[in-house]
Amino acid sequence: MKTYKLALVGATGVVGINARKVLEEKKLPISEYVFFSSKKSAGKEIEFMGKKYIVRELKEDSFDEGFDFAIFSAGGDTSKKFSPIAASKGCIVVDNSSAFRMDEDVPLVVPEVNPEEIEKNHGIIANPNCSTIQAVVALKPLDDKYKIKRVVYSTYQAVSGAGLYGIEDLKNGVECYESEKNYELKKFPHPIFNNCLPHIDVPLENGYTKEEIKMINETRKILKKPDLPVTATTVRVPVFNSHSESINIEFEKEFELDELINTLKNAPGIIVQDDLKNNIYPLATKATGCDEVFVGRIRRDESIKSGVNIWVVADNIRKGAATNAIQIVEKMIK
Repeated sequence: MKTYKLALVGATGVVGINARKVLEEKKLPISEYVFFSSKKSAGKEIEFMGKKYIVRELKEDSFDEGFDFAIFSAGGDTSKKFSPIAASKGCIVVDNSSAFRMDEDVPLVVPEVNPEEIEKNHGIIANPNCSTIQAVVALKPLDDKYKIKRVVYSTYQAVSGAGLYGIEDLKNGVECYESEKNYELKKFPHPIFNNCLPHIDVPLENGYTKEEIKMINETRKILKKPDLPVTATTVRVPVFNSHSESINIEFEKEFELDELINTLKNAPGIIVQDDLKNNIYPLATKATGCDEVFVGRIRRDESIKSGVNIWVVADNIRKGAATNAIQIVEKMIK
């Protein structure tokens, strides 16, 4: 069996740490791993698959030694600079940033949804936004069967999506709540503990945020529906990990609810948890550490002719970033 060489860029960040966990679990036929980071984190020793590795500083000549694949989780500026360099050396890059997602020449891939796009790469494949990934896993089988006419997103996104500083802001808020101590905010403009912050990423001139526009545009690209009416409101909530989403969907075709639920149950990567009477529905605490997308609260929208409401939860760091990227590499190997 052929073996491969893989680079993990951003190996010491939140996504990088989880990518290492997923790679250990999947045991892909990779014979050599190299871990890269910024100059600040370079030199750190990490343990991976029972071995010690020294994290290297990412430089322009880092890919001269030859790699088959590279997973980038180090931010848009790093990706813009180094991904083309890696690709020019024959390495296929799976990029977790937003740098290339809307580039017409770069596939935007969720393996359960549009794996055929992987083969169209020119050296770079984009990983979608974490909130988009879990949404389209649920939307795709429904679109195939009933033809989606409109989508309304309302997201409840965990602080891990804002990185280590976002997690620290929530931890500090929890720790200082009872003692009423003041603490310095490292990420958010307001305390996230005991609050919901109704914006994620920078505001745009049209009143939306960059995160909301990401979801809108990425959904259209992945589902190959450039004119699909989509709207979104993204909210940061005091949850450590796993994003939750309320999705309202209007279809062109009519549906039977039991049939729709079975369609979701039979779709790849989805676990349906839908028994409201017994308090069974997707929870962030249960989704954390999992690679599946959990769907529940499935009910007809009685305000329109053919619509449904669903509740979608997934681990935003695993399926929403690390796992999705590694699943893309896994598809290419197969």
